[in-house]
Amino acid sequence: MSKRDYYEVLGIAKSAGEADLKKAYRRLAMKYHPDRNPGDHAAESKFKEAKEAYEVLSDAHKRTAYDQFGHAGVDASAAAGARAGGFNPADAFGDIFGDMFGDIFGGGRRGGRGQRVYRGADLRYELGLELEQAVFGDSVTIHVPALARCEVCGGSGARKGSQPQTCPTCGGQGQVRMQQGFFSLQQTCPRCHGSGTVITDPCPKCHGQGRVEERRNLAVKIPPGVDSGDRIRLAGEGEAGPMGGPSGDLYVEINVRPHPIFTRDGSDLLCAVPVSLMTAALGGEIEVPTLGGRVTLKIPVETQSGRILRLRGKGVKPVRGGASGDLLCRIEVETPVNLSREQKDLLRQLDTSLRASGERHVPRERSWLEGVKRFFSHSPS
Repeated sequence: MSKRDYYEVLGIAKSAGEADLKKAYRRLAMKYHPDRNPGDHAAESKFKEAKEAYEVLSDAHKRTAYDQFGHAGVDASAAAGARAGGFNPADAFGDIFGDMFGDIFGGGRRGGRGQRVYRGADLRYELGLELEQAVFGDSVTIHVPALARCEVCGGSGARKGSQPQTCPTCGGQGQVRMQQGFFSLQQTCPRCHGSGTVITDPCPKCHGQGRVEERRNLAVKIPPGVDSGDRIRLAGEGEAGPMGGPSGDLYVEINVRPHPIFTRDGSDLLCAVPVSLMTAALGGEIEVPTLGGRVTLKIPVETQSGRILRLRGKGVKPVRGGASGDLLCRIEVETPVNLSREQKDLLRQLDTSLRASGERHVPRERSWLEGVKRFFSHSPS
């Protein structure tokens, strides 16, 4: 029985590139794979046919021979391969999806023939800042210990002038297959640990690891308005990847230290402002601090303790844009202490005068006492 044209089997044109070839093969393999069609001999036959077509057309030399001489140009080598290895659906399935699942689950990407390239680990660095640094921005230098690429061997792990060799155990695939009856198990090569290569002449500085411990000084630009929990990403400043792989990233996590005067709430700043009894009662002006300098705060007449006075625009400008917040001043009326006898007498006279003129001078006291009376009147005896 004559074989069908390989291009016809895969449903592609003769000018199709590698991407189109692989896409067509994946589609057919998903459709006709024996695991999806148990007991369907027709599907298994189509799967074998697609696999054979892909093996020929994905190899540049075989494809050239096929284009010139047809099946006669590749049948001898294809038959030899079939006799040596036989048909293994697991092999074919791994060929199709290995490159997809490898990247998703950390298998890395191929750097050369059979050699996997792994990305270095990301690092986290906690940076403590003063409130002023977080609000106005700053530039700081941090000291980060990490695994860096060995400069002597360029990250390859091999002594200068030599190269890593293809692993003889897995043939550079990074994985070995164990066959027991119908079942086939694929696992990481125990000799090269999945890299596909082995170091026969290791670098004397990194001892074949391709990386060395190093303490680096890095300049970090702090944008204005950052807050605790914000992260700054420094691309490529994490750990170097093994065997010359790309470096991970460094994430600088901001932690703003407590301030002796201000407390931050988003874009607003809060502070407690002590005010004398006379200023709270009669009103006046006092100086209060802001992160930009001192400003004057007007105290209204008869201000009670706990009242919030707002200074607009004296807070923080958010790092992601928007208007500046406000400074919220919480008034704390201060009771005078260390009074002389004369001062105490004057306060007693004031108290007597206030009580004699009625309850209108202490409205909160009266409402509180009435609430207490209602509470006890409704309490069970």
